[in-house]
Amino acid sequence: MSGSSTPKSLPSSGQKSLHDIKHPLSCSPGAEEDTVYDGLVVSDTPSPDLIHTEPSSIGDKDLSLPNGTPADTSSPASSSSLLNRLQLDDDMDGETRDLFVTVDDPKKHVCTMETYITYRVMTKTTRTEFDLPEYSIRRRYQDFDWLRLKLEETQPTHFIPPLPEKFVVKGVVDRFSEEFVETRRRALDKFLKRIADHPVLSFNEHFNVFLTAKDLNSHKKQGVTLLSKMGESVRYVTSGYKLRNRPLEFSAITEYLDTFALKLGTIDRIAQRIIKEEVEYLMELREYGPVYSTWSALEGELREPLEGVSACIGNCSTALEELTEDMTEDFLPVLREYILYSESMKNVLKKRDQVQAEYEAKLEAAALKREEKTGVPTEVEKCQDKVECFNADLKADMERWQNNKRQDFRQLLMGMADKNIQYYEKCLTAWESIIPLLQDKPEPK
Repeated sequence: MSGSSTPKSLPSSGQKSLHDIKHPLSCSPGAEEDTVYDGLVVSDTPSPDLIHTEPSSIGDKDLSLPNGTPADTSSPASSSSLLNRLQLDDDMDGETRDLFVTVDDPKKHVCTMETYITYRVMTKTTRTEFDLPEYSIRRRYQDFDWLRLKLEETQPTHFIPPLPEKFVVKGVVDRFSEEFVETRRRALDKFLKRIADHPVLSFNEHFNVFLTAKDLNSHKKQGVTLLSKMGESVRYVTSGYKLRNRPLEFSAITEYLDTFALKLGTIDRIAQRIIKEEVEYLMELREYGPVYSTWSALEGELREPLEGVSACIGNCSTALEELTEDMTEDFLPVLREYILYSESMKNVLKKRDQVQAEYEAKLEAAALKREEKTGVPTEVEKCQDKVECFNADLKADMERWQNNKRQDFRQLLMGMADKNIQYYEKCLTAWESIIPLLQDKPEPK
């Protein structure tokens, strides 16, 4: 099985030089640029401020802070996000990366109550946040799941890479089979590598604990974080609120992700049907070839050509088996990862909308009371900062995700083309090899 060979991990996307970096929220004075999400064109022009709306009602009043500060939901650039974007390019430089993580060596554990698989997680780093330069610990799937939940709680403004599905995917019966375990190992390895390459997520304290702690049980017992509770409160308060001024680019991103996931889902379903048909065809070939071999025992002059045809069909069967395995183990997992990724990203966009809804609601309340209060409404300003932070982080992560996606799918499609070429070349060589056996031989004089 090809799954027993050393898997090739997808490389991280290359990055631009520092001089070419444009902060996601920056805009040249007097110039307007368009952002394209694979066919969806969106203007990068900041969305109209709430203060520019027509005051037709209380909800549509001239909304500004009581101290005269304009209320801007288009989110100007934040210095911290710009620093992260600059740091991103430094970290992604192959010569300056300072954190390397690998998932390998799966092992099966049989206990009285359960049977499970653990994976070795090896870390090499020069970061001062780590006490040692190298770590080697073992983790099971639920540990990876704990890490992802913690990242979602503590880094709500960032796209968190997806994990492979917890339950056995359709068509796989034995979750302890070598093929399934290897496919999951590769997905977990990609999950950690994406986090390690991220300029913010890689510095998360829970990621550090995951890579270094011998036992995670004490950390798992900690309760829900205050930030998570606050997020639940915001969702409750703003659940029935409709955004008045959602930036068009985020609507375009959501629309693109919906279409993107739909297209990948369709490709995934068709690819699975193709694999099923190829497996059925392979079974027919394995019955088909030996018939010629048994027939050859009854013949004299036809014996050699018949044995040649039998061997040719056997070679074609082997080539088809390799092609099917490559499609199952290399092609489908990437499709599923990006389908899950798009769902995760849409959830983050919903959180952004909830934060903006909270900001708009408090801004309207402040506008009603601004004649009574001359001080600065710090709660409104804090909400505005949250919106700005969310917008900056989402734009930076979206750009990063697009770069990774282009790199991943170029390599995936190139590999698919190469495997198909190899398959047809092997079949062509096999059939050409028996032509001399089928040609008429000259009669002896």
